[in-house]
Amino acid sequence: MKLAYYPGCSLEVNSAAYDVSTRAVADVLGITLQELDDWNCCGATEYFSQDELTACAVIARNLALVEKDLDQLVAPCAACYLNLAKTDKLMVDHEELGKQVNQCLAAGGLQYTPGRVRVRNLLDVIYTDVGEEEIKKKIKKPLTGLRVAPYYGCQVVRPICETDNPEYPMQMDHLFQWLGAEVVDYPVKAHCCGGHMTQISEPQAFEMIRRLLQSAVHYEADMILCMCPMCQLNLDAYQGRVNSHFKTEFKMPIIFFTQLMGIALGIEPDKLDFGKELVDARPVLAAKLGAAETVSV
Repeated sequence: MKLAYYPGCSLEVNSAAYDVSTRAVADVLGITLQELDDWNCCGATEYFSQDELTACAVIARNLALVEKDLDQLVAPCAACYLNLAKTDKLMVDHEELGKQVNQCLAAGGLQYTPGRVRVRNLLDVIYTDVGEEEIKKKIKKPLTGLRVAPYYGCQVVRPICETDNPEYPMQMDHLFQWLGAEVVDYPVKAHCCGGHMTQISEPQAFEMIRRLLQSAVHYEADMILCMCPMCQLNLDAYQGRVNSHFKTEFKMPIIFFTQLMGIALGIEPDKLDFGKELVDARPVLAAKLGAAETVSV
């Protein structure tokens, strides 16, 4: 299976562990990821709040860069996935906008036919295209004894969601059940982490983060699994601030789902970038999986 690959900006810097573990897991699963040549930022949420045509043109440039022999583009980052998928849908649904976007692209010698590229999120590719049978064949270290809280966030499941329940998604739940983990009931799995709210209203942001952490603690999860760089950043980096604000003592590891999946597939932890998270997940993995020699601190 060969797919065009859009890593996005976060996966090059603060969320590099997501990119590293994505590539490692893809290699084991037989997925060839062809990174777009000269891709540009998707604009996160800011572009669309300023000007729709500019946002669509900037984002569509990435769709236009997908090689002609490929018709699917995978984006691990939730914001990148949403922006790419939304732009394609806007161009399909609004012919005049599509024409204007292509006029913009023409200035750079590019052109994009709306609907030519199917934008996929990474979880769905693994869950749907690889599937349970093939994944189970590749398990080297079952995650038996580990309790995980799958956190989807809001941008992968809403407003565009063709493959899962937008209010109570289950693909990650099923995936980690296949891998042997105990998936806890995590009712806030599709709630917002606050995004950039930490820069606008800290009290509100801290409360949104607290609810997510508290729910995982309530259901006795050992760690929270993320599929969004912003979600991982907020839940990991702001735990200390949340603890100070609410006088709590959260110490919940927050990792990308591909990192833990890599452990189950037998990939060495140092090839999955463990230890980059602020709340170190390695002691929990070593204790719960009974493999201190496999997951070293």
